[in-house]
Amino acid sequence: MPQSRRPGKAAPLSSSLRHHLDMYALAASAAGVSLLALTPPAEARIVYTPTHKTITKNNGRYYLDVNHDKLTDYAFWVSSLNGPLLQVRGSIYCFHTAPNSVMGTFTQSFHALAFALNKGSMISNQSGLSGYATMVFQQSGQWFGHWVNAKNRYLGLRFLDKHCSLHYGWARLSVKTTTTSVSATLTGYAYETIANKGIIAGKTKGPDVITVEPATLGHLARGASAIPAWRQRESVGVTH
Repeated sequence: MPQSRRPGKAAPLSSSLRHHLDMYALAASAAGVSLLALTPPAEARIVYTPTHKTITKNNGRYYLDVNHDKLTDYAFWVSSLNGPLLQVRGSIYCFHTAPNSVMGTFTQSFHALAFALNKGSMISNQSGLSGYATMVFQQSGQWFGHWVNAKNRYLGLRFLDKHCSLHYGWARLSVKTTTTSVSATLTGYAYETIANKGIIAGKTKGPDVITVEPATLGHLARGASAIPAWRQRESVGVTH
């Protein structure tokens, strides 16, 4: 009858090997902590990103990636065609769907005007939205639009993520007009992570809000530039 084999004694680890294992454990632990730091809490539903970007005719278009998925959701630009104007355009990412849009209204005199919302306004599927909108424009030396010299007002956003799910968000801007020019300063933006759920304009605090600093997660998510992603979407189609 065969005898059962007794388990052998574990060979002692050399001091060098033990040191390497300890260093590996420390590195793995640090990496885990870093990943946890970048992960929103389970109860977080609104992701807010503070920023400070000025949009003028001189610096061209500004591309906004609302949910940090490396795909541009909106483009802002200043033009001087038939008088200075400031526009915002949403791109199309998913086939057979409406383009990303902003809260606004269609007018007879101009294609669409974006609303300059007050803090606390609800942005949801009950809101009037337009895929391509003008924030301000100049005609015969006069400025028109809801954003003329607006300070810390909110642009209501409706956009699709890379999974084609619909989300709502906002962008906080101030607009300054002069006799011959216009500029806008973007100071923050946010979105609701739950698909098809509305968001309150300007909400940046509370148990359901997580703040993302652009120098950390924002930069990691956006990569070197959002322009290639915008061009990729532009090839699918854009509403004019």
